[in-house]
Amino acid sequence: KMSSGAADLRQRKKQNCTESDKMAPEERNKENSKLGRSPKYLLIQRFAKLFFGCLAAVTSGMMYAVYLSTYHERKFWFSSRQELEREITFQGDSAIYYSFYKELLKAPSFERGVYELTHNNKTISLKTINAVQQMTLYPELIASVLYQASGSEEVIEPVYFYIGIVFGLQGIYVTALFVTSWVMSGTWLAGMLTVAWFIINRTDTTRIDYSIPSRENWALPYFACQVAALTGYLKKNLNCSAEKFCYLLVNASTYTFMMMWEYSHYLLFVQAVSLFLLDSFALAQTEKVHEVYRIYLFSLIGGYLLQFENSALLVSPLLSLVVALMLSKSLQMNMKKSTFVSRLLKIMYIYLVLTVAVTLNFLLKMFIPHKENGHLLKFIEVKLGLNTTKNFTMNWLLCQESLQAPSQDFFLRLTQSSLLPFYILVLIICLFSVTQVIFRRICGEPLKETVKLEDGRIGERPEIVYHVIHTILLGCLAMCLEGMKYLWTPYVCMLAAFGVCSPELWMTLFKWLRLKAVHPVLLALILSMAVPTIIGFSLWKEFFPRIMTELTELQEFYDPDTVELMTWIKRQAPVAAVFAGSPQLMGVIKLCTGWMVSSLPLYNDDDLLKRNENIYQIYSKRSAEDIYKILTSYKANFLVIEDSICNEVGPVRGCRVKDLLDIANGHVVCEEGDNYAYSKYGRFCHEIKMNYSPYVNYFTRVYWNRSYFVYKINTVISFQS
Repeated sequence: KMSSGAADLRQRKKQNCTESDKMAPEERNKENSKLGRSPKYLLIQRFAKLFFGCLAAVTSGMMYAVYLSTYHERKFWFSSRQELEREITFQGDSAIYYSFYKELLKAPSFERGVYELTHNNKTISLKTINAVQQMTLYPELIASVLYQASGSEEVIEPVYFYIGIVFGLQGIYVTALFVTSWVMSGTWLAGMLTVAWFIINRTDTTRIDYSIPSRENWALPYFACQVAALTGYLKKNLNCSAEKFCYLLVNASTYTFMMMWEYSHYLLFVQAVSLFLLDSFALAQTEKVHEVYRIYLFSLIGGYLLQFENSALLVSPLLSLVVALMLSKSLQMNMKKSTFVSRLLKIMYIYLVLTVAVTLNFLLKMFIPHKENGHLLKFIEVKLGLNTTKNFTMNWLLCQESLQAPSQDFFLRLTQSSLLPFYILVLIICLFSVTQVIFRRICGEPLKETVKLEDGRIGERPEIVYHVIHTILLGCLAMCLEGMKYLWTPYVCMLAAFGVCSPELWMTLFKWLRLKAVHPVLLALILSMAVPTIIGFSLWKEFFPRIMTELTELQEFYDPDTVELMTWIKRQAPVAAVFAGSPQLMGVIKLCTGWMVSSLPLYNDDDLLKRNENIYQIYSKRSAEDIYKILTSYKANFLVIEDSICNEVGPVRGCRVKDLLDIANGHVVCEEGDNYAYSKYGRFCHEIKMNYSPYVNYFTRVYWNRSYFVYKINTVISFQS
């Protein structure tokens, strides 16, 4: 019986492209003849719906891209700035990404530019790095090729071309969310509402305002396309051509997503867990789910080869889970037959997959040399309270806002835009419906091949179940780390918009309420149009004036002190000079001047993390001799001290850089519950400004302004008092 059930699932998969294509037109013709409609009328109606829906989706994406471009111009006055002033707007790691894009354009040929990036010894002192692999510079490679191949040198400046591509990708991101909601609900009204919620909650849906070149801004649009294609692929009774198109799009977007972001395999792991749970309860065609697993496997292999044999992909949890699922496939039993043995084997299957995945991942990490972000595992231990540490890097990461639990303001903003209440409503209805379906499956009741509106069983649609599980998993991560909200909130917008625009969801609710006074199908159709319309008008009235104010209000972003510092470096510093300072400032110096630096704001390399911690000692209570030895060990010639860090007055005491350094260096004494900083040396960044021995013996001030103090590191030391 159980083998016949598995064969039945495979047979359904094989017949999908034949029976659905042949039978569906006959059924539609019968239905249309009852309604007095001709097939030609239906064809025109469907074409019009598809045409206007696609037009609305593309228009929404284009308008969002234009909106971002306009807002960026108003915020930074980009068109009226000099090149140096424009580049200063790229902060931290964003500056590094754009600097390599500039280097590619300056190279005599693309091949030479790639070689210099893969054998880069002109960025970090005493260190040769493969920048393409370590920083995932494939977006910059693509952008530089497009810029030169399209002949844009005489038409548009490189910086506008670069940020234009990113804004265009954000438009694709919004379009993909539009299409996903449209596919799920059957109406492009849901797509319009998704876009509206996404833009209104832009503070919590994207980091594009703060870091344009960040890897997730390049990668997440491809993931959104993958989710849209996967949503269509999981649908029942999908015709052959549409299924093939969705399959190919899932293939292409999954691989591209993996190449664009070093952490992409973690997000795909969450998606794989969602599909595993979906398949474990036999709520989707097993063959389709396992096809997606194969896509993961081929993407990991392709990514490993093209990312210079990136061992992090081999020890990733995604690979271990996929291999475990494929090895355990032969033991999987569906829940169609109501037998005790079938249910017991299902539990054993889930246990087997998890056990094999964990064991395989452990073995891979034992035998494959890798640098799979070991500091992340230590961070998770400390974050969960399983361990304590005085390590500067760990505590600095714990103090970052993106790694804190989300604030109350986050939930308040989502509530004010009405997004959170409707999301919770939709999630509860879908979750209860899915629970009912799972219970029916356990009791041996088969799934319906076609779910009709009057059935009120929205939980039987596999694409809906997938999104419910996926959004719950992402939500759990977002509740732990605020930075994860940028992955969760866009799909909150999509799921909430789908729900309020879906007659099936309202019909599911009315089935539970057992409405008799009003015809439930009619009421569901009315509410699926009325509720989103009311929401749309209320959002338009409240938030549209705010958005227009953002676009018309001229903001002022000008940092004269940084401009003066970069100008001085380019004019006065030797070409071979090496600068030391905070990693964030070093990124800007590298971009704006091209000079070599001693550290960078990168957190995926243990050596760079150690460098950052050592150079941050310029803000600690260490002796001049100690600081001198640290800086000269990295061949630094100039030291830049930032007054904003030295005199930082942070909102959270204990999270300032100097506080973290005092803790790491053991310069904090606890007495009666109070912490006191103690050291026989004063804080270096303060003492060096006094210009007395021994500081003047090691360092000579050569430039200063209100924000920065630049010191030349003496090669010949005078010990005169």
